[in-house]
Amino acid sequence: MGERLSTARVRAFIGRDEQLTRFGEALAGDPRAPFAFYAYGPGGIGKSTLLRRMADDARAAGRPLVELDGRFVSRDPAEFERAAGPFLDAPGTVLVVDSFEHCQWLESWLWHRFLPRAADGALVVLAGRLGPQPQWAADPAWAGLLHVSELEPFSEDQARSLLAAARLRPELRGRVLRFAGGNPLALSLAAAAGSTGCGEAENWSPSADVLRTLLAGLIGEVPTAAHRRALEVAAQAYATSEELLSAVLHGEDAHLLFSWLRDLPFMESTHRGLHPHDAARETLAADLRWRAPTAFTSMRGRLMEEYLRVLREAPEERVWTVTDELFYLFREGETLARLRTWSREDEVHDRPLHPDDLPVVLRMAAETEGAASAELVRYWARRQPQAFSVYRLVSTGRIVAFTARLALPAPPDPEDLATDPVVAAAWEHTRTTDPVGPGEHIGISRFSVYPERYQVPSRVIDLSSSRAQAESARARGRAYGFAVYQDAETWAARVKGTLDDTGARPRVGEHTYGLFSVDWRREPVETWLRRFTSAPDGPVRSGPSPVSRATFDQSVREALTHWRDAAAFAAGALMRARLAADFTDPVEELRALLRRAVDDLAQDPRGVRAREALTTGYFSGAPTQEAAARRLGLPYGTYRRHLRQGLDLLCEALWQRELHGPAETP
Repeated sequence: MGERLSTARVRAFIGRDEQLTRFGEALAGDPRAPFAFYAYGPGGIGKSTLLRRMADDARAAGRPLVELDGRFVSRDPAEFERAAGPFLDAPGTVLVVDSFEHCQWLESWLWHRFLPRAADGALVVLAGRLGPQPQWAADPAWAGLLHVSELEPFSEDQARSLLAAARLRPELRGRVLRFAGGNPLALSLAAAAGSTGCGEAENWSPSADVLRTLLAGLIGEVPTAAHRRALEVAAQAYATSEELLSAVLHGEDAHLLFSWLRDLPFMESTHRGLHPHDAARETLAADLRWRAPTAFTSMRGRLMEEYLRVLREAPEERVWTVTDELFYLFREGETLARLRTWSREDEVHDRPLHPDDLPVVLRMAAETEGAASAELVRYWARRQPQAFSVYRLVSTGRIVAFTARLALPAPPDPEDLATDPVVAAAWEHTRTTDPVGPGEHIGISRFSVYPERYQVPSRVIDLSSSRAQAESARARGRAYGFAVYQDAETWAARVKGTLDDTGARPRVGEHTYGLFSVDWRREPVETWLRRFTSAPDGPVRSGPSPVSRATFDQSVREALTHWRDAAAFAAGALMRARLAADFTDPVEELRALLRRAVDDLAQDPRGVRAREALTTGYFSGAPTQEAAARRLGLPYGTYRRHLRQGLDLLCEALWQRELHGPAETP
C-alpha cells in the first residue's frame, strides 16, 4: 500500500523542479550538493506535499528515513535527539521535519549542537511557515551546505494542470482559478468540491466545508476579534497600510495589528502596503461575505469613504492610486469586471516620460497604430511631455507600454485642431453639446499603447484610468473627460453606464477611433465614482451551514436550556451560527429571535400546543419538565410529545434561516 501511495504521489506531483533537482543531487552523493534543505511558505502552499515527495525519493534511493512532525515534538532537545537518533548514528540517513514552525525554538540548538553531529552522508529537510533565522543563511560556514527556498504559488499553467488532473469540468476552471490563485491547497479543495451540485460556471462558489478547511489551513488561529477585523480589512483592501487600519478600525491599536499582519506568512510587503496571497484573501473575503454579509458591506463602505477622503484631502503624490484601490473593492461588480483586471502577473509601474524613452515610445506607436499616429505622439510629446507616462515591468524594468493624458484649455489651439483629428473631434463634441467656458479645460486620455495587450483590459489601462480620474477629481475647471479606443463598438459595450459614446469616429492614418466622454460639471467625479461603486449587492447566495444539521439542532436545544442564563447562553454553540453573525448585540438579539421563532409556531394549527410546551418548559421558569407539564395540566407523556414536536418545528424553522437568511426562509 505504501508503494501504491508513493507512486500516486509521484504521478500527481506538480512543479517544485528546483527543490527536487537539488535534493536528487544530494541523494546521489554529489559533494557540491547541499546537506540541509529548508522550505518555507504560508499554509496550503505545498510544503508537506513536497516533503512527502522528497521522502519518497529518499526511500527509492534506499536511504534510511526518519520523519518527524513539529506539532508533536517535545520541548526537550534530548527528546528530539532520541526521536532522530538514526540521523546521528546511521550513515546516509535522511531526517525530514515538517511543521517546523511549531518547534522553531529548537533552531539555534539545531544548527549549533545537533546538525554538526550528523552521520556520514546524512541529509536533513525542514519545512515550516517561517523562514530560517537570517544568520544561518548568511553564515559562511553554512553557505554551501544550506539550501533555502520560499515556496511560491503555482503558475497559471501549473494550476490548470492540477485542475485538469483533478478532472474538474473545464467551464469551472476559470472561476476556481480566480478564487484559489496558485495556492495548491485551495486549488485541490476547490477542485474536489467544484463539480458537486453546481450548474452554471458563473454560479460556482466555495462551499462552507472548503472555506472552513482553508481558514484553518491558510490562516490558522486568530488571537482576538480586533485581529479578525484587521484580517477582514486586508481581505478587501488592495493593499493595507497602518494608516488605513487606523482610519477604518476606530479605537483599535493599529500599530499592533499592522505588525501582526506583517508577520503572517501569507502576507507580502509591497511599496503600497501589505498584500495577502490570493487564496488567503479570497478565502477571508468569501467567508466574511457568507458568514456576515452586513459586516462585509459595512467594512467595504468604511474603506470606500476613506479612499474618497484621501482623494479629496491627501497630498498630490498620494492620490494617484486611490481610485484604483477604490475600484478594487467592487471588482466583482458587472461593470468593473468588464473594464478592469487586477491580475498581478506582469505587474507594471508607471514613470514620467524621460527624453531617452521617446524612441521606444515612437516605435511602439508606429508598430501598433501606424506611422501617422506615431507622428501625433511626437507632436504631443513636444507640446505636453508631462502628460506622458511609460510603464515598466516590475520584474525586469523593461518598458512595455505608454499612455498620454492631455489637459487642453479653452479656447482650443488652432494648431492642435489642425494636427490631431481625435482632439478636434473632442472639441467639436463640446461645442455642439455644452461649450467649455473661460477658465475651463478638457482632459483626454489620448494614447494607451501596450503592444502585447493592445486595447484590451490590462493593468496599464487600469492605472492610466485611475490617474485620469484622480486628476479630474483634483483639477480646477475640468469640464469634460474623454477616452479614446480603437475598437469602438467593443469598448462602447464595456463603458456603458460609465462613459457616453459621443458617436464621433475620427480617423488617423488607416485606423478609426471611438470617442467617449463624461461631463464633470454635471456629475462631479466623486458622485460618478459612487454611482457605480455603491450599487447594492445582489442577494447573498444561500449555501451550506458550517455545521451539520444534527450539531445545529443540538445547539438550539442547548440555547433553550440556557435561555434564562445570559452568561451560559453566550458561551453556547448557537452564538457561532451564521444566523447570529450580523447581530450587534448577539446575546440579546439571539434570545429575542428564539422567542419570536417559538411564538411563530402558533401560526400553524399544528404548532399551537408545541408553542405552549416550549414556552412553559424553557421561558416560564419552570424548574423541571415535570413542573412544566403540571402547569399546563397535561400528563407528562403528552407534554413530552408536544415538546418533541415543538423542538422539531423550531429547529426546522431556524435551520432554514441558517441556510437562506431571513428573507428567503419559507
